Amino acid sequence: MVEQKFINREWELKFLQEAYKSERNELIVVYGRRRVGKTVLALKSIENNKNAIYFFAEETTEEENRKTFRKLVADYLGDKILEKADLGWEKIFATVAERAPGTVIVIDEFPNLIRGNRAIVSKFQKMWDSLNQSARIKLVLLGSSVSVMESEVLSYKSPLYGRRTGQIRLRPLNPIHLSEFFPEMSWEERVKIYGITDMIPAYLWEAKARIGENKDIQAVFAPGTMLFEEAEFLLRYELREPARYYEVLEAIAKGATKFGEICNETGFPAPVVSQYLSRLELLGIVKKETPLLESPKRRNARYKISDNYFRFWFRFIYPNRSIILREGRLQGFEEEYNKYMGSVFEGFWREVLPEFLPGIQHAGKWWHKSEEIDVVATAEGNRVYALEVKWKDLTKADARRLLAKLKKKVEKEPFRKHNVKTGVVGKHVDGKEEFRGEGFVVLDLSDLEVLGKRSSDRE
Repeated sequence: MVEQKFINREWELKFLQEAYKSERNELIVVYGRRRVGKTVLALKSIENNKNAIYFFAEETTEEENRKTFRKLVADYLGDKILEKADLGWEKIFATVAERAPGTVIVIDEFPNLIRGNRAIVSKFQKMWDSLNQSARIKLVLLGSSVSVMESEVLSYKSPLYGRRTGQIRLRPLNPIHLSEFFPEMSWEERVKIYGITDMIPAYLWEAKARIGENKDIQAVFAPGTMLFEEAEFLLRYELREPARYYEVLEAIAKGATKFGEICNETGFPAPVVSQYLSRLELLGIVKKETPLLESPKRRNARYKISDNYFRFWFRFIYPNRSIILREGRLQGFEEEYNKYMGSVFEGFWREVLPEFLPGIQHAGKWWHKSEEIDVVATAEGNRVYALEVKWKDLTKADARRLLAKLKKKVEKEPFRKHNVKTGVVGKHVDGKEEFRGEGFVVLDLSDLEVLGKRSSDRE
């Protein structure tokens, strides 16, 4: 069995624990997609805290959940009579406030309470407003349904609007932490795992358990495993008509990245496609991109599946489910995945680039007609970095050729207004130090070793 340790989440953990020390009531919302680590974070924040209650809301009736919560409170207060008393939420919280000021109450999967009774948010608002500030109650609401949390809890239409004192949308980890999950692997192997897991902690632990000593990457998404069906489950969890969203996502995965191309590929009317894309953007599955440094224009926008796991699933698993179920494997997968890794490697470097280049503010891509630059990053002092990123070993001649092409690209608008520095990134780059001496940015997988050390030092 793979031992799972708590990795990173430093500022989030500090934020919660500082809130627990405050002299006022605190209502904090923590949300994000399933398996991103919300429960682990919440439990870590109350570790060894005797003044804390953790309650997981089940997919059942409000009455059953309230009964379970009441029992937890009764055990916490050491009051057997309270366990049998038929009290509402307001009275239960009032009892805790009166008898145990400063208590931290974590309610996990709050959307399950909402599904049990849509009026529950109003009940919690009434309960919260009735608490005296001297109670110093710290209520943490966790939710995996991003759509429910944003519409029912965080939106201005929610009864709880204006009551929260803090919120955290928990995102996937930064790739710099890959070495902590896979210390025995090379960075090439780690980046391949990143291409499937998107740095979702639960997916990383699953990959570690499945991949084994043989380092067979197909074992990560074999039939019966979590990642074989997780995308389907997540879409059903968040969306009412997941089948139609499948068509939009599959179209993007096949290369239809412009709005009109998606409409043509799916056959859906433009208003429908626009609605679906907006919902997928809200969930963090799809991202609308425009060329960095250019003014945003719809005709120049591209849509991409920003979540590596979903992108992988719609590229390799969804269209090949029957084959994988029948044969257990995909023939020729390694070769196809190696080709697919080109865009993954670009995204990887956009995330880790601030570790190597100071003052990075934004990182993205640039394109104009048929020309593209893989990674463009803006930095302090009107600086811009323009890099070509290739998932292969680069000879000196390869690097020279890429740099020469880059030079021509950055001579055009909008680069003329900036102090531009060009460079190349590969799995391995020959003559790296020589190029650096000439003022170019040159990075490869060997440079990532420093990330593993920095990540370990933060432990």
